[in-house]
Amino acid sequence: MSLKKSHKSYPQDFKDEAVLMVTEQGYSVAEAAKSLGVGTSLLYKWKEKFEAQRQGISLEESERDELKRLRKENKELRMEKEILKKASAFFAKEMK
Repeated sequence: MSLKKSHKSYPQDFKDEAVLMVTEQGYSVAEAAKSLGVGTSLLYKWKEKFEAQRQGISLEESERDELKRLRKENKELRMEKEILKKASAFFAKEMK
């Protein structure tokens, strides 16, 4: 019988505070991770994401959601356009 590992989810405030311990308070990643009870690799990921967002490289969650919604809408509009193209070609043939 196999057991699935459940990943613990941390609130964004917790992640931000953990990264600030490293970036502004002078803690090493290992020290901060140990004191917070998280893995060092996890804290490194949070730090990389934080730095990418600060530099404007990464998208925020709201921007990512909007991008997903706009891509879906764009796909639907393209399909509708193709349907209208085919319908207009059909009716143009019928009128001749």
